[in-house]
Amino acid sequence: MSSPVELFSKPLTPLAADATHTKTSEQEDKQESLWKKELANANISAADLLKRLELGQHIKETDAQSDFKCLVTDSYINKMKVGNINDPLLRQVLPSTKENNLSLQQNGIDDPVGDLNAQVTQGLLHKYYGRALIINTGACAIHCRYCFRRSYPYQQSSCTNKVQNDTLTYLSKHTEIEEIILSGGDPLVLDNKKLSALITRLEHIKHIQTLRIHTRIPVVLPARITTGLLQLLQKSRLQIVMVIHANHANELQSTEYAKLHLLQKSGVTLLNQSVLLKGINDNADTLVTLSKRLFQCKTLPYYLHLLDPVKGVMHFETSKKSAHYLMQEISTQLPGYLVPKLVQEIAGSRSKTAIFRI
Repeated sequence: MSSPVELFSKPLTPLAADATHTKTSEQEDKQESLWKKELANANISAADLLKRLELGQHIKETDAQSDFKCLVTDSYINKMKVGNINDPLLRQVLPSTKENNLSLQQNGIDDPVGDLNAQVTQGLLHKYYGRALIINTGACAIHCRYCFRRSYPYQQSSCTNKVQNDTLTYLSKHTEIEEIILSGGDPLVLDNKKLSALITRLEHIKHIQTLRIHTRIPVVLPARITTGLLQLLQKSRLQIVMVIHANHANELQSTEYAKLHLLQKSGVTLLNQSVLLKGINDNADTLVTLSKRLFQCKTLPYYLHLLDPVKGVMHFETSKKSAHYLMQEISTQLPGYLVPKLVQEIAGSRSKTAIFRI
């Protein structure tokens, strides 16, 4: 009779290997199906969202006809507090009549960060030395009401498969580019097959060393962080950096915690960027709690952005003076590695502009 050690040390027979592969494939297919189903069923009605949260009496405060539609996943809705119209997560996704208030929105513009002027091929932005950004989809899992690309012309200015060769040719010629940033929309709404195809092509460009993925997905659609995605990122020759986007600690509950830990264990460097939003996270206690929660989730605070002055979002604006005082306050409560850098993006600048003084 074989000993327990012998039983576990024997190589798999071809039949056993095939069975294991089949089981793994079935598991991955199930995981893919789950997140795609949740994405397909994302809520697109402000009225339905309010009804679900027992807030139907507030329907007159919403913009039911917004060109930038209400879109939010079940995962995100489930973290909101029923009966609270001022829930910090609800306020990030609920269309408001303030978005069309001319006096509030008069300083907003369509392209506040100069994306279109930085486009060198369709969907490829080259603003900063050593880095280039690919916009390969306009789709997101949720529509954040403060989105700085809510007016971006995705149909004409995304890196589709038809123009991908132009993008790769440009990147091949510019040997100073060592880092590629995937953005959108949200690049992780692409399935693993499409994502793998793009990453593989980028890996063939020898001077590209780092792939940075800007995504809200681990926060708003955590089911997307599948075994297949983790394996895809882990096997890449590129250094993978994932910049997630959480504005409030309530966004990072047990499921998000678990998924971020899996990403970190797969060798992904995790950073977070937040936007300073009036009435949502514009106080020191909220920001301190967020930084501490991010650290528990293996993620370091990276940037705290001043609001980009986009038409339709200006009711979320917090002054630079208030932001500076907030930074002073949180700096006295947190170790330096948990204090995000306060920044502003100015169109035409060669880097983010750090704000150290008023």
